[in-house]
Amino acid sequence: MYRERSILHFNVADFAVAVERVADSSLARRPLIIAPPAAARSVVFDMSEEAYQAGVQKGMFLNQATRLCREATVLQPRVELYRRAMAGFLKRVQYYSPQVEHGVEDGHLFVDVTGTHRLFGPAQDVGLRVRREVRDGLGINPIWTLAGNKLVAKVSSRLVKPVGEYIVAPGEEEVFLAPLQIGLLPGVYGKELRTMGELQISTIGQLAGLSPRQLMVVFGSRASWLHGASRGHDDSMVMGGVQEAMPVDHEHCFTPDTNDRQEVEAALATLIARVGSELRARGKAARRVGIWLRYSDGNHVVRQASVKEGTCSDFGLRRLAMDALQRAWLRRTRLRSIRLVCDRLHRQSPQLTLFPETSVETRRQEKLLGAMDAIRGRYGKRVIALGRQCPDEPEPDNTDVVFH
Repeated sequence: MYRERSILHFNVADFAVAVERVADSSLARRPLIIAPPAAARSVVFDMSEEAYQAGVQKGMFLNQATRLCREATVLQPRVELYRRAMAGFLKRVQYYSPQVEHGVEDGHLFVDVTGTHRLFGPAQDVGLRVRREVRDGLGINPIWTLAGNKLVAKVSSRLVKPVGEYIVAPGEEEVFLAPLQIGLLPGVYGKELRTMGELQISTIGQLAGLSPRQLMVVFGSRASWLHGASRGHDDSMVMGGVQEAMPVDHEHCFTPDTNDRQEVEAALATLIARVGSELRARGKAARRVGIWLRYSDGNHVVRQASVKEGTCSDFGLRRLAMDALQRAWLRRTRLRSIRLVCDRLHRQSPQLTLFPETSVETRRQEKLLGAMDAIRGRYGKRVIALGRQCPDEPEPDNTDVVFH
């Protein structure tokens, strides 16, 4: 028997900013930019609505952001604090359903409450109750929306940002989406948006008016998905836990721009240490490593290296990263930043192999990294490092705020 699904989407707009304002109430209603302030080439991690209205966006260089919003207060990112706040948020939501899909510190949650009405009442009551509990317990005020699938729930949350609620009744998905701008449809970006603009397609309803065959001519294999999404069709399930496919992504900005090989490799070593530590903490291994080089003239180059078995070792990641760097660094122009992305993640098996194939050197490296992780876990992430790494900023203090 088919049952209409009930999917709740919770979204704390500008999550890092919201957490910082809980930690320091004097920051309320002041424009905020969260980015490492010590480096002129650092990029914006998050920003308040006031800074966004002034033109600041995530990923923008800090010096450009501060020119656009001169009155903004710049704060050092405190990722561990945001993760603790996210854990407190998640704890309150999981009381109502075990099917919760979430990120690490982004303030976004999908909750499948299908069939829970006998325990907790209608789905809209659950949405109201969760928002009240999170607002009263954590001090943050999430948007919540309700729909029959994740896609429609996500679109509706974009309509009520930064604060509000929205309910799309079953059967009303296509009517709801039709008048909305095409840019609100998740998964449609960049080249596809430009192509739709050239075709004078500005609303989701106009896209829905095209047949799969017409869409195939322009969008190829994406035609089927675009046809269904524009009508509000989405069969994807709410996957419990942190999304398995979420890549590990870190970036280093040079101050000033550089083309010094030793400096670039030192920065890359620092990124590898961060990525390796995060992968091991999550119990994951990466099959692919990507290097993004951004040059001072605005151009960028991306190269990747992969391995069949996957790795979370700093030493294995370094071999892949150096291979990708060698193929990416093709110009003499100075570098503005280097970015390391590890994806195609899979879970590490806890089962020991009957006939281990690892060498003595590899086992020693694993023991070394395990000891370093233990030291960092007890005394801080920056108390120990491999000699090739470059100096890093002091670890921010997160001890003044407790989220539970």
